[in-house]
Amino acid sequence: MRVMAQVGMVMNLDKCIGCHTCSVTCKQAWTNRAGVEYVWFNNVETRPGQGYPRTYEDQEKWKGGWKRTRRGKLRPRAGGRLHRLTQIFSNPKLPELADYYEPWTYEYDTLISAPQGEHTPVARPKSLITGEPMKISWSANWDDDLAGGPELAPNDPVLRKIKGEVGDRVKLDFEQAFMFYLPRICEHCLNPACVAACPSGAMYKRAEDGIVLVDQEQCRGWRMCVTGCPYKKVYFNHRTGKAEKCTLCYPRIEVGLPTVCSETCVGRLRYLGLFLYDEERVAEAAATENEQELYQAQLDLLLDPNDPEVLAQARRDGIPEDWLEAAQRSPVYKLAKEYQVALPLHPEYRTMPMVWYIPPLSPIVDALRDTGNDAEEAGNLFGAIRSLRIPVEYLAELFTAGDPAPVVRALDRLAAMRSYMRDENLKRPTRPEVPIRVGMTEESISEMYRLLSIAKYEDRYVIPTAHAEVGRQLDELECSLDVAGGPGQYHSGTFGEASGRPTPVAVETFQALKQRQTSETIVPTEDQSGRVNLLNWDGAGVPLGMPSVPPRRSAEEADDDRS
Repeated sequence: MRVMAQVGMVMNLDKCIGCHTCSVTCKQAWTNRAGVEYVWFNNVETRPGQGYPRTYEDQEKWKGGWKRTRRGKLRPRAGGRLHRLTQIFSNPKLPELADYYEPWTYEYDTLISAPQGEHTPVARPKSLITGEPMKISWSANWDDDLAGGPELAPNDPVLRKIKGEVGDRVKLDFEQAFMFYLPRICEHCLNPACVAACPSGAMYKRAEDGIVLVDQEQCRGWRMCVTGCPYKKVYFNHRTGKAEKCTLCYPRIEVGLPTVCSETCVGRLRYLGLFLYDEERVAEAAATENEQELYQAQLDLLLDPNDPEVLAQARRDGIPEDWLEAAQRSPVYKLAKEYQVALPLHPEYRTMPMVWYIPPLSPIVDALRDTGNDAEEAGNLFGAIRSLRIPVEYLAELFTAGDPAPVVRALDRLAAMRSYMRDENLKRPTRPEVPIRVGMTEESISEMYRLLSIAKYEDRYVIPTAHAEVGRQLDELECSLDVAGGPGQYHSGTFGEASGRPTPVAVETFQALKQRQTSETIVPTEDQSGRVNLLNWDGAGVPLGMPSVPPRRSAEEADDDRS
């Protein structure tokens, strides 16, 4: 057994309202540059829906993830090394811009500078790729709030897969439709197919925290990683010729801060923490023959941080004590392993994804309330779970490779929590048989309620800081978005998203970074009197609202002053 630590995330889909705040703040922080206008490291999809890029889950088309051979070994679905070598200069399995969408802006200047006329001026859409006027026909959230529509839902790869099983139980009329939101980031998998597919070795998984990154100096732009990722969360920067992806906001994680998408989430649906897992068993678990057993195989990889034997081995493997303490308090471990209400996204891709999801229960409660029933009564809830408009089979295809049992168990436990805690909050006698029915105790169901409903900031985000002894390995030289030769090394306007040299991701040591990110004032540094951290200003030109720097005087002007 070799114990390793992995930073993981859990998202409670019961709380997602589809506001896209996480997407916008991630965009501002990471992809607000030329060359990645179409890129969303974080996007929120409406389900049922086609997703972003369109139909990314159709692996017969895109060839992402792993495939188990007859000998029980894994190989990339896109083919082995020799096969990929024949396609290295022309990779045919890539989404086109139309599958993502052609990003655009508007001719805002027309609204200001148009001469007076009979009609109100119009700001026409203009492509951010070509600069030419365009007609908008698709975008990253085109399905937004439209799930169940007869024009869009039939193209959902998951819905097509289960159509024979569910028949007409999925309603395609808007007044009968049921939808939910699915936020997505890179899964930072234990067995990442993108890393295996990279010919130049630029993709790598950090040993200290499991974050998957791209070495910008090593990347040669072969784009095999884009094909290899079944979630299509690796993107190609067409200005720099490099691959980019979600970094799990590693500069913040290193100082114990949550990711930007977690920090700004309106619904507080995201949880961050540590998993301990047995690295030696990852390949064996990923090669499990029956796809529906992959979820349990992944659960078995996760080690109990309170087990003395696990702790002893973790210390021998060099995991610091404060990391072990964080693993014991980890909310993601509790939700995924202890309570088993969080499920991985598409385990059948065999990448062992480490972003987990709690399936939605709220629409069941709304449906019961609309029919005049007691929406929180245990018997009603348990019965409604098995008669959803979106069948359990759909959720099972998303989270458990088609096995409905773990999904039903998770929904049953969420329903039991609602019913049990209502009695307690209304000062009525609680019913011990409710948690017992779902394999929990009164204590554990109360703890799960506190974590899912009223958890404080420090309970939702249990992130140990990086250590000084590994600080050199965590600086810009070995990070995904490296400064030298990294994205954005080109000249454009005076200031804005594409001007001049980009601001480095971190300009201090990682210890000083926390002080800068959490302070409400300008923080002095050793080599600067202060630093202003503006999202959309990269250091070239003068940002609005700040005094301009006086122009440098010539030598002749200086001599005149002295005389």
